[in-house]
Amino acid sequence: MSRAIKSIDSMEILDSRGNPTIRTFVVLEDGSIGVASVPSGASTGEYEALELRDNDPARYGGKGVLKAVANVKETIGPRLIGIDAAKQQEIDQIMIEMDGTRFKENLGANAILSVSMAVCRAAAQSVGLPLYEYLGGCTANRIPVPMMNILNGGEHADSSVDFQEFMVMPIGAPTFAEALRFGAETFHALKKILKEKGHATSVGDEGGFAPKTLKSNEEPCELIVEAIEKAGYKPGVDIAIALDPAASSFYKDGKYILSRSGAGEKTSDEMIAIFEKWIEKYPIVSLEDGLAESDWEGFQKMTSQMGDRIQIVGDDIYVTNTDFIKKGIEMKASNSVLIKLNQIGSVSETMDAIRLCREAGWTYVVSHRSGETEDAFIADFTVAMDGRQIKTGSACRSERIAKYNRLLEIERELGKASRFENPLS
Repeated sequence: MSRAIKSIDSMEILDSRGNPTIRTFVVLEDGSIGVASVPSGASTGEYEALELRDNDPARYGGKGVLKAVANVKETIGPRLIGIDAAKQQEIDQIMIEMDGTRFKENLGANAILSVSMAVCRAAAQSVGLPLYEYLGGCTANRIPVPMMNILNGGEHADSSVDFQEFMVMPIGAPTFAEALRFGAETFHALKKILKEKGHATSVGDEGGFAPKTLKSNEEPCELIVEAIEKAGYKPGVDIAIALDPAASSFYKDGKYILSRSGAGEKTSDEMIAIFEKWIEKYPIVSLEDGLAESDWEGFQKMTSQMGDRIQIVGDDIYVTNTDFIKKGIEMKASNSVLIKLNQIGSVSETMDAIRLCREAGWTYVVSHRSGETEDAFIADFTVAMDGRQIKTGSACRSERIAKYNRLLEIERELGKASRFENPLS
């Protein structure tokens, strides 16, 4: 039977924040079916590929995606009928050329990515392979260390903390299953600590706790170290800390405005000094978006001063775009890149971004978005890309757990062939 694309359909669904997003169905001539749902970000980079919204105030406050759905059904679908689904690069390039803009403003990155992912899934099903093996080959066997977000602030929560994500990384665990246990136990230990101290234990967009009564941006680090120890683990040995301040969200007119915590205005140098102090005091191994996306010189200085001790990850500054990643490599602006499929808008372009990181000797972290769905594509994708790290949220909320559970399945399928290692050792 042929792997040619027979039909493409699409629909509007809801993401984890109750906002519309797009789900696409691709059917091949041989009966294989690929289904994919696209996530949505809250803390977004200025140069991300466009997430097409309807802007109709009468529906979902203008956030509907019926235009993107129509673009899949009426424009993209008819053009791709009859093409071999295994030709991922060709299919993605056809859609990119059909759109004709740098940031996919015409068709929408959400429309293009939904088709790209669904085609990939259908092709994998057609040849009888799990998605990670179809994309990564028979040697794809490394399971990533999770960066588990257990305390939220910034744009992801209504809290008193300016910085967006405080994460635990179970770097000392022997397997992914054990790493997940380490993280979940620390998450529950943190909940008990917060309760004991009179803090709220409601959670933010990504499932981390979002207390409104913390006294500083540093207090989450103190609480997480306490939680690691309460759970029976050694900070920095069994479990380390990763940060994502998402500094673009509080950057204005050349200053970092730490208004939630009441810490006032900071310069780029003062922000770097804060992080320098913290990495000496706490078991921090990774810092993502410690400075704003436009602060290239600050990133360069931060990497020069701290890059030999911790992982400096760029997210908003790169937006999974090879043009910006090339600039970062030339400037030595970081030593790692956050990888988000919907920032760039197709599977093959995301793979190109990862290839650049590998060639530069940089690490890369495959990531979810704050507005997620139950789609676990990134779990398989991370294994396929030999990604040693994944960001996919906390130890609660089913749209986050779906990715962790898929990684448990992959580790089980691989058996003794699976590998799990500290990505920063």
